[in-house]
Amino acid sequence: MLTVIMECRDQEPELAQTLSVLVAGAVEGLVSDVIVLDHGSQDGSSMVADAAGCRFYQQWDMKDVLAKARGEWLLLVEPGARLGQGWVDEVAEYVALNGVPARFSESRTYRLPFYRRLTRSRPPLETGLLLPKRQALAIVDSQTDLLQLARGHKARRLASEIIPSWVAREARR
Repeated sequence: MLTVIMECRDQEPELAQTLSVLVAGAVEGLVSDVIVLDHGSQDGSSMVADAAGCRFYQQWDMKDVLAKARGEWLLLVEPGARLGQGWVDEVAEYVALNGVPARFSESRTYRLPFYRRLTRSRPPLETGLLLPKRQALAIVDSQTDLLQLARGHKARRLASEIIPSWVAREARR
């Protein structure tokens, strides 16, 4: 089983997009719970999370959050990211057969222009991160955030694609 964790701040539409994609995983029994860590949103993020049955925290201790996660694997994603078709079967198979972190493949449809890809540093959660809960618990402390947790993992590449959150942000402008 899998726990999905996201951090957000005033990202109600992006949060709704990501949660809608996770429904397929919940229906198949792969996603056991979703945790939303909020940084003082003034929009309807809490209502979206509540309507979707997520656990919503405005103050948290990361070690405690991970300890209470129901899944044995964690999926860290940015609000607005959308997992591509076939992700449920691939992730279910991966967590059953592997014990090391993985990331999704970049979307071939939604890509930045070549020069921008070369000149920017990629955010640690742009392609998501799938990792064992026990591994995450071993490296976090109370003050850790998701970006810190996502850095430095040598991760395998899954065939399933992820549409990065910047696509949703661009569409909102």
